[in-house]
Amino acid sequence: MHQAISVFDMFKIGVGPSSSHTLGPWRAAQRFCTFLDHQIGFVNVVSVRILLYGSLAKTGKGHGTDLAVMMGLSGKDPENFEVELIDTLITSISTEKKIMLGGNLSIYFNPKEDIVFLANESLPYHPNGLTFTAQIIDGNHVAQTYYSIGGGFVEQEGELLNDSACVELPFPVNNAQELLHWCLKTGLNISEIVRENEMSWRQESDLSFGLNNIWNVMKYAIFKGCHTSGELPGGLNVKRRATELNKRLLKDAQYSTFDEWLEAIQQGGNEFRYTIDWVSCFALAVNEENASFGRVVTAPTNGAAGVIPSVLMYMICFCKKQDQKDIEQFLMTASEIGSIFKKGSTISAAMGGCQAEIGVSSAMAASALCECLGGNQRQSMMAAEIAMEHHLGLTCDPIGGLVQIPCIERNTMGAIKAITAAQLALQGSPDFAKVSLDTVIKTMWETAKDMNSKYKETSDGGLAQQIPLSLSEC
Repeated sequence: MHQAISVFDMFKIGVGPSSSHTLGPWRAAQRFCTFLDHQIGFVNVVSVRILLYGSLAKTGKGHGTDLAVMMGLSGKDPENFEVELIDTLITSISTEKKIMLGGNLSIYFNPKEDIVFLANESLPYHPNGLTFTAQIIDGNHVAQTYYSIGGGFVEQEGELLNDSACVELPFPVNNAQELLHWCLKTGLNISEIVRENEMSWRQESDLSFGLNNIWNVMKYAIFKGCHTSGELPGGLNVKRRATELNKRLLKDAQYSTFDEWLEAIQQGGNEFRYTIDWVSCFALAVNEENASFGRVVTAPTNGAAGVIPSVLMYMICFCKKQDQKDIEQFLMTASEIGSIFKKGSTISAAMGGCQAEIGVSSAMAASALCECLGGNQRQSMMAAEIAMEHHLGLTCDPIGGLVQIPCIERNTMGAIKAITAAQLALQGSPDFAKVSLDTVIKTMWETAKDMNSKYKETSDGGLAQQIPLSLSEC
């Protein structure tokens, strides 16, 4: 069965630090509120309780899963809620022990009692499971179970594909071979295939508006991250680095807007070390914002949210491809590659380790950059394959359950690998490639299944155990 995935499914605007542990549970809570409103009626609800399983329980504190479900139950939307007000709302709920369910009904709610972390239990379908229960005024209870399957995607237990996933597209794609088939048959490049498919959902003007909105959120995260100092929250006392790096690179440059800042960067030239420093700075900036519960774009996840924006900024700053059509082309190409990985493997670190996050984002960015710099369809897919091939087996072992170490620096590495992969593909010939994109996706999935569960976003292995910190310390 073909699953239709839109560019706006792969790129979602939300709040950090995690798409699977923050954005997904937030959306799940919203869905539970909708269920209560339509099926029960808020006025008939006495209390609500949330059970977190598996990876959500093990690293939920560090990822803000508890905060996310409270925000969702309160009827707040992660796409437009003012992130500066999150602490105020959470403090109010915890202090008053009341929550405004769906923004409509005030009920008793004690986070310490009503959010239960079941670290030693896991549901069979996916490690990121959570169950919402509600006591009704007549004494009965209702329950709904959801799974946060990566990238902000949420599935309810037993549900069928949603309407978006069942759309009939002119060029249905489940794997790289099918994508190549359509490209060769039509002569269209990857982004053009995506554009034609997107017309099944929306008009072209709406597509351009949406893509511009995605880029504006990315751009704001980069700029804000490069001009915000201090320590990241959570207890690790990690110092933000993007601001200091930005200052050192620009020296005494004067600017007040993003465009003036961009011009100042470009005036510094394109010497290799200078360029690499900026790519790293862009990636650090986004993921420091993400770690601070800032607004970012899942690309395809929050933990990997800095790779695609930093490579896109590299293209704009140092390849001088900065027209709106170039940005749209980049995002559409990247989204198609990401959707193929989702269909053939996973974009959930709880299922596949960090190869599913940084690895996939690097592959997406590599393919997009390659096409935008003139690569043909096969070279663009080759770029994605190269990027993923050199992320295979990458584990997810966040210290203290926080999306900080090694996650933030990994975004810089994923971005650099993406640029290198794009250049290798541009200078190479796919005719002589021994490994196809479909093969590397299959290999990634087999590697994910073989990977020990402690390396799948649990903080039970790797760096997280070499520098052990209890959740209470973080």
